[in-house]
Amino acid sequence: MTSWTDLKDRAAAVATRRIAELFEKDNRAPEFSAEFGPFLFDYSKTNIDEGTRDLLLALAEGSGLAAKRAAMFGGAKINETEGRAVLHTALRNLDGSVLVDGQDVMPEVRATHARMAQFARAVRAGGYTGQGGKITDVVNIGIGGSDLGPAMATLALAPYHDGPRCHFVSNVDGAHIHDVLKGLDPATTLVIVASKTFTTIETMTNAATAKAWMARDVADPGAQFAALSTAADLTAAFGIDASRVFGFADWVGGRYSMWGPIGLSLMIAIGPEDFDAMLKGAAAMDAHFREAPFAQNLPVLLALVGIWHNQGCGHATRAVLPYDQRLARLPAYLQQLEMESNGKRVSMDGADLAVDSGPVVWGEPGTNGQHAFYQLIHQGTRIVPCEFLLAAEGHEPDLAHQHLLLVANCLAQSEALMRGRSLEEATAIMTQKGLSGAELERQARHRVFPGSRPSTTLLYPKLTPEVFGGIIALYEHRVFVEGVILGINSFDQWGVELGKELALALAPVLEGRSEGAGKDGSTRALASRIRALRGM
Repeated sequence: MTSWTDLKDRAAAVATRRIAELFEKDNRAPEFSAEFGPFLFDYSKTNIDEGTRDLLLALAEGSGLAAKRAAMFGGAKINETEGRAVLHTALRNLDGSVLVDGQDVMPEVRATHARMAQFARAVRAGGYTGQGGKITDVVNIGIGGSDLGPAMATLALAPYHDGPRCHFVSNVDGAHIHDVLKGLDPATTLVIVASKTFTTIETMTNAATAKAWMARDVADPGAQFAALSTAADLTAAFGIDASRVFGFADWVGGRYSMWGPIGLSLMIAIGPEDFDAMLKGAAAMDAHFREAPFAQNLPVLLALVGIWHNQGCGHATRAVLPYDQRLARLPAYLQQLEMESNGKRVSMDGADLAVDSGPVVWGEPGTNGQHAFYQLIHQGTRIVPCEFLLAAEGHEPDLAHQHLLLVANCLAQSEALMRGRSLEEATAIMTQKGLSGAELERQARHRVFPGSRPSTTLLYPKLTPEVFGGIIALYEHRVFVEGVILGINSFDQWGVELGKELALALAPVLEGRSEGAGKDGSTRALASRIRALRGM
């Protein structure tokens, strides 16, 4: 059975080998890529060879991945610390049955989906109106997965928007909701409050602000709110009719939730048909993940490349670089998906992990990033594995020449990261510029690129709803696979709780109603200065 020591020993053994050397074998690219549906996943520009891949596949096999995958899809309570099933996949696979505690959950899933579609059509067509006429704007108020998912997806699928304009509020900083509501008409605005418990402090604070804003211009503010929540009593007390409340079970984690009611704002924007196309693409990736052998399984391969770079080679970060402007929010979405899921320090049995857990995930769309942080990626002292995403074709036929330039930049960056530029090559370039002697050497050294920096590329034809659904499902399953191999629970998030608890306790200190007994000297001093600056 493969161990972490085996993996690290393998990484050490090939550390000085240049990735470009592996391309001396002509069939390197097809051998180290995999295809499914519209996707080509190329991981040939990494230092993974046949032996390393075999080692990684054995690591996956030895982790019990197949059994844990079956348990997840089967409705078992694999979120052991919270005693919950993990069934976000059920939200996008509307056929068949899934049992949780002996009960088939799919009839309720299908019924909620049908209610969402009915409401979305009514909003889009004017069957449901505001107190000033047809809805022109939708404001989604949420935080975490209740914001990042639909906000990211709404931007990604902008070419398919033919409904009301969608806006998103998440930060409890009053500047956020102020700037979003400014310029909107309360009488033609629908506000969607996304909070499963209807108690999330940031979300409910913003919801109260939105309600007060709307009350200045409409007689019945609650009539222009919808809720994505299971707390029927609290939504009713807020003034929201039950017909506009859409609940979801506790087996849907926040960062995995945009496939159901949390995606209502997206459904209103693009319509139920395109929303269902997104679900279809995700369901197809689910089936591929369940059925394909590990060696051709895109989520498994993406995860194993991540394991190799992080736990094997010790690269602590990964950059997600979509060469697709409409995926601008994907890196932020994946920050939560990956870092909240796999940013853990203990295994399922509570023991300390033997290796580092998930990496730091970051990134920006190309080509913007090329004029920002690519300097560090190419010439910095730390190696940053890069994950490129690229559509072969854009949505703007009249701007095809610009998309071709975008594609060229993406391919050039992955090539440059791998090949680099030697001192000899840099010297030759500067010699042609007329330099010589010590100045030639000095200038040439500034133009050396170490190269042999790994990257992967996910290529797809065009960013359609179906393709988009497949991309997000791919990354969801990647997180699951890495979590299984690490032996952690990817579906709880206790690290979110402590700061929130302390924030509640600090409110009376900041208001001057408490001296802050038990707080450290720094916190007390900062609170005191804040009170003084606020004239309290």
